[in-house]
Amino acid sequence: MSDPAVASPTADARAAARGPAEWDHGFFGHPRGLSTLFFTEMWERFSYYGMRAFLILYMTAPAAAGGLGFADARAASIYGTYTGSAWAAAIFGGLLADRVLGQYRSVLIGGIIIAAGHFTLAFKALPFFYTGLALIVIGTGLLKPNVSTLVGSLYEHGDSRRDAGFSLFYMGINLGAFIGPLVAGYLAQRVDWHLGFACAGIGMIFGLTQYVLGRQRLRQAMNRLEHKPRTTTTRAAAPAADQSTSRGLTGAEWKRIGAIVIFFVAAVLFWGAYEQAGSTLNLFADRYTRLEAFGFSFPSSWFQSVQPVFVILLAPAFAWLWIRLGRREPSVPTKFAIGLLFMALSFLVLVPAGAVAQSGEGMRVSPWWLVASYSSD
Repeated sequence: MSDPAVASPTADARAAARGPAEWDHGFFGHPRGLSTLFFTEMWERFSYYGMRAFLILYMTAPAAAGGLGFADARAASIYGTYTGSAWAAAIFGGLLADRVLGQYRSVLIGGIIIAAGHFTLAFKALPFFYTGLALIVIGTGLLKPNVSTLVGSLYEHGDSRRDAGFSLFYMGINLGAFIGPLVAGYLAQRVDWHLGFACAGIGMIFGLTQYVLGRQRLRQAMNRLEHKPRTTTTRAAAPAADQSTSRGLTGAEWKRIGAIVIFFVAAVLFWGAYEQAGSTLNLFADRYTRLEAFGFSFPSSWFQSVQPVFVILLAPAFAWLWIRLGRREPSVPTKFAIGLLFMALSFLVLVPAGAVAQSGEGMRVSPWWLVASYSSD
């Protein structure tokens, strides 16, 4: 019988030689670090979408009801600036992580700043409101791009599990987006606005806690990022006929840039429409939609949980459909175009509902109009 004290290092050595892609299947067949990042992002999205679900409602609510009493136009402008800044900040967050902080610390610092932003919003003075939004923008810019980078770095190059890993990670995003409005939105609208902000901050604290406790599970990903070689581009082997004399780019590279521009414009249109859920559609839900179903009354912010529910339910169905279609599966540009088409249809669905809502004083439409609209997004 061999001595366990001797056999263990040998087993560890064999496992290390095989590499993590071969032996780390601790989270539904994926690296255990994915569970850490899954719940980190789930709680971050809980805080982000939980607060977003009632943000414009808080701004437009009269002061007597505890709100800020802003006009709709001003509230929508602040909401749009906040949301756009949160997306744009990811560019600077990625650069800062690559050149200074590293991905792990960027996610950690970003999460701390996000939590600080939500807790700042819990104070009633107006300066705290703007400061809290600014902190969330900065923290989101640090966390969002770098947590995704860590997910990709959990897998070795060529690991066939990577795409499925991102799909699982995306389910965590939508799970947080589903739960956040239900909890934070309820507390904000039915108890106190500022308690809703604090709830979002507590959610981020939960995410940070398990992120720190699961740090060792991310060691392989961190090592890969630290030792990732810097690549340089050479055009020595490029055909002379494919060279661009104006900026030194090849014809193939210009085509790729053109494709990026097209996708960029399409993405702007899509996300500009998508973010109406937290702005104009949120106001429509609060003012013109019946807030009850099956005899149950609910706050208007709960409509923000409808979209992630459909993503969670339909994602497996579409994954099965693409496999079923095989070679007939639509290309990525075609899928993108179909997505934009359904986004347009989701707003057309609301045209009759809007007409009914405006036909009489105090008229409220069925909540199923919004459910149908969100199901098409």
